[in-house]
Amino acid sequence: MADSLSGYGSIRALINRLMNKNRTIQTDAHNRRRFESVNRAVQSAFGGRDRARPVLFFNASTRIDRTSLNAAFAWLAGSSLQQSGIPVTFLVCAKGLYPCVLGTNRDDPKAALPCDRCMRLSAEIYRGADAVPLDYRSDPAVFNDVEGLDFGGLEAYERDGVPLGKLTLPSLRWILRRHHIETVEHAARLYRMYIRSAWSVYLQVDEWVRENQPRAIVVFNGQQYPEAIVKWIGDRAGIPTFTHEVGLMPETAIFTAGEATACPIALPADLEMTPERNARLDEYLEARMKGVFKTAGVQFWPEMEGLTPAFWNLARSFRQVVPIFTNVVFDTSQKHANVVFDDMFQWLDAVKEIIEKHVNTLFVIRAHPDEIRKGKESEETVTDWAQRNRLTLLHNVLFIGPGQFISSYDLIRIAKFVMVYNSTIGLEAAAMGALVISGGASRFTPYPISEFPKSREAYAETVGRYLDATEIQVPALYQETARKFMYYQFFHVALPLRRFIEPDPAWRGYVRIRNFDPSALTPEKDETMRVIQDGILRGGDFTLPLTDQAAGETEGE
Repeated sequence: MADSLSGYGSIRALINRLMNKNRTIQTDAHNRRRFESVNRAVQSAFGGRDRARPVLFFNASTRIDRTSLNAAFAWLAGSSLQQSGIPVTFLVCAKGLYPCVLGTNRDDPKAALPCDRCMRLSAEIYRGADAVPLDYRSDPAVFNDVEGLDFGGLEAYERDGVPLGKLTLPSLRWILRRHHIETVEHAARLYRMYIRSAWSVYLQVDEWVRENQPRAIVVFNGQQYPEAIVKWIGDRAGIPTFTHEVGLMPETAIFTAGEATACPIALPADLEMTPERNARLDEYLEARMKGVFKTAGVQFWPEMEGLTPAFWNLARSFRQVVPIFTNVVFDTSQKHANVVFDDMFQWLDAVKEIIEKHVNTLFVIRAHPDEIRKGKESEETVTDWAQRNRLTLLHNVLFIGPGQFISSYDLIRIAKFVMVYNSTIGLEAAAMGALVISGGASRFTPYPISEFPKSREAYAETVGRYLDATEIQVPALYQETARKFMYYQFFHVALPLRRFIEPDPAWRGYVRIRNFDPSALTPEKDETMRVIQDGILRGGDFTLPLTDQAAGETEGE
């Protein structure tokens, strides 16, 4: 019987793969037709207008051979500008990155790159548009420089004032799925390759920018080294330079003059939570607390389990319960989070010292589910840290791994207070009325939402004080501000694009271009495009206006 079931499962898996392959082929063919149709209409609308001082777009790190969310965001924004008569130039990789980030083979840095597949899709997306090819230019001087440097020297390496080591390091950590990479095989070799490639990007883009004086530059997230170099050039030249990323709602984007991976949010002073706004936020949070939400097309919680009788039996033997929520150490947000502590694991080391001193508290350490996301599995995990530090031998620690779907919200409801590094769950906990202590900087730590001690000593003192307190009075302002912040980030900062795109039926985080009239991309006909154009061309803040009507349109498609 077991063999029969196993065989049935294998056949079913094969059928699913074939069906997904067919969906992929159909979606790509559909997108190809949509790119061609929209591009033709956009170029016709632009006509023979002057192409001087264009807006430059660059997003080489968003995809290889299929249409990702961020690839669609850039194409839509560029098409919208051209529909309004604003010249646009797309910087397009033409075997210009050796290696690119997404094409990097961690085990073999010199493995063949997927350039042909990538360039084929680029030709489809940008056919008819003003596209500047990015090729690879070797510089023997830089080659010799980096070959003689150790890892520390590579981090500090600059060429003609360009901080190449600093600008390429986030990409190295991201592709190696680690924060601590000095001793990783191939890390130094790959670092050298990224630096040489980044210099090649710099030479070409700096020359193009000087000659063409773009009115603005728009890049994908600004963290991966190709885009980081272009952003650095724009910032140095005083050119308005913007980044974009996936928003916190399905099929939404974030555009910002800051770094999109930090998701900087300026909360309006006049934002009031009306009954309608509260009801809308509560409706979304209710679904979210059941695990019914996606980030970048990924649903982290296929199911969500309540607290078990075994958990309650354990918890009753302690004075209090404190959940600790971790992050993925190579996540692009970590660059911005590491302010008080050098990295998340240094924070966890400090937390371990606190745990050992407070034996009457049950500390529940929750590893982030994204640590085991298929295709992006972390190589430096909280699970490894816990095992290395023999954390489970401590009687007052319960470790919940990334593959366990115990409800974080149930833990928050029974917590004396909540500890986070920079995870969004901290914001949610504050909105639920819990006291939150942040170890890392986040988009919400500038506001009265959580406690964020500014030194390691202050952090240990703050946590210890709350652990020893008989009772905690959470300022009402924390919950009020958290709810305002969540409402604003979900329904005003996250710019809806579902009028133009829908989820790819086979690949998570990728899209199918909807059928729409290209004239719908104009700011007169679409509020999101008005906001994006206003931000790029006139210094707007890339947020939907603070009106109930505008907020209502966010989910209206």
